[in-house]
Amino acid sequence: MRWTQTLIPTLKETPAEAEITSHKLLLRAGLVRKLSGGLYTFMPLGLRALRKVEQIVREEMNRAGALELLMPAMQPPEIWEKSGRYVTASEVFFKVRDRAKKEWILGPTHEEVITTLVAGEISSYRQLPKNFYQIQTKFRDEIRPRFGLMRAKEFIMKDAYSFDVTDELAQISYQKMYDAYTRIFQRCGLKAVAVEADTGVMGGKFSHEFMVPAETGENEVVYCEACNYSANIEKAVSGGPSLATHTHKLSPPDSAPHALEKFATPGVVTIEALTKAPHSVPAHRQIKTLVYMVDSKLVILLMRGDDQLNEAKLVAAVGSGNFRPATADEIFAAMGAHPGSLGAVNFTKAPVYADTQLRDAAEMTTGANEDGFHYRNVSVERDIKVNHWVDLRSVQVSEACSSCGKPLKIQRAIEVGHVFKLGTKYSEKLGALFLDEDGKQKPAVMGCYGIGVTRTLQAIIEQSNDKDGIIWPVSVAPYTVCITPLGVAAGSATMVLAEKIYSELVAQGIDVILDDRDERPGVKFKDSELVGFPIRLGIGEKSLAKGEVELKLRGGVLTPVKTEEAVAKILETIKG
Repeated sequence: MRWTQTLIPTLKETPAEAEITSHKLLLRAGLVRKLSGGLYTFMPLGLRALRKVEQIVREEMNRAGALELLMPAMQPPEIWEKSGRYVTASEVFFKVRDRAKKEWILGPTHEEVITTLVAGEISSYRQLPKNFYQIQTKFRDEIRPRFGLMRAKEFIMKDAYSFDVTDELAQISYQKMYDAYTRIFQRCGLKAVAVEADTGVMGGKFSHEFMVPAETGENEVVYCEACNYSANIEKAVSGGPSLATHTHKLSPPDSAPHALEKFATPGVVTIEALTKAPHSVPAHRQIKTLVYMVDSKLVILLMRGDDQLNEAKLVAAVGSGNFRPATADEIFAAMGAHPGSLGAVNFTKAPVYADTQLRDAAEMTTGANEDGFHYRNVSVERDIKVNHWVDLRSVQVSEACSSCGKPLKIQRAIEVGHVFKLGTKYSEKLGALFLDEDGKQKPAVMGCYGIGVTRTLQAIIEQSNDKDGIIWPVSVAPYTVCITPLGVAAGSATMVLAEKIYSELVAQGIDVILDDRDERPGVKFKDSELVGFPIRLGIGEKSLAKGEVELKLRGGVLTPVKTEEAVAKILETIKG
């Protein structure tokens, strides 16, 4: 390809809309252009890089034995009603109506579609296992599209779905996909780590996310350097409070707990206010009482005063994603007090979920369910009827690793892939059943596996860049080699050699772009660095006079190469 024959609209200045490095470089390098919030057009160079990521994904899916198909993007709501997700996932739906006013859903994912397909096509254990995948556009109504391709309303995703006879065989399918994902991200030049993850609205038994460490990431990963434990903050557990403040661990006193005592706290309605004089109750000695509506029913959540609720863990605890904080009126009607004076002492009107950090805690302080009053000397075992002990809190940095006891660390990261072991949740509801060897009908055991293809492309840029622009790995670069003649007049020595080397590299199957623009050398060099071509071959009159050309790896230094050795040197460099 010649530069003048394509469109590479590089920008000197960063558009105001771009917040993070990769988003800035996507725009400045002319890879994408914004149509509207969360909607982007892929320009010629951006599309070339995207297709290379897709091809790596496709090759590894095929290698793992998955079968490619293509499912409709528009889906009937009835199958979502059957799965039970028409309500729980409704916030992300884009819905359209046809001329008959019938409602359709633009697919945010395809569990319902593939399970319906399998229900009609597979009936015997002899037809299993099967793993189907597609690379397709998805649609999700993001509340706040941001960071370019990272959080968009329309994006390209590889989604795969496995069907097995038993849970043990499903684990084999899961491991194949896990291994395939590892290879995919390695081939894309990404340093991605797999972490334990919450299954969320997808449901299922367990899952792993593939995370790319990045300070601009929207996820937090908890990890231990000593034993390699790692998990998304939504799933992470620890061995207890900060090692530096281990005295905060709540353990029962040596003697019998003191008698429950109510005391006046006029105007004190926050954890922080209660820590100050005259009461001076440390946050870790307070019981925080949260009131939520889950499936329209009231539930009480109890946590230590210095802990924060992890809503993903709440979903796992209550078994529903349909929840919200109760309103002040709902709280007062049920508990007789307003937020700030709430507590669960002797409270039995709603189920009480208590965080495990409160187990056996004594000498605590909590609201008395009477405005302006609290209880001190609270013994959780004695004074509170706990219906469910669950993990509700977010792990904090430096807490003890539950595996080895060493301090945990927290790092921000970008999620690029997610694998789920679903079990029979969808196959039972949508009828994906088979007859086993004994003629008994059973539901297929499922797994699902997603890679954000467009997000992966941007994650590569976020992880591989410098002050001058993108540093593409060879595997996904829009063009591997940029030939840059400093004189482009027809018949000039620089252009004749440039054309010759260009033809020889193309004949070798190398992706090459010839910068035939009549621009200053500085402009050409800056654009080449900005776009991030892995190899640049500079051809100038001065170097030609010495029988040389200048080879430069992106981010490296100029290396003089004999003209007759240029092609061989480039091929050698690409092969590594």
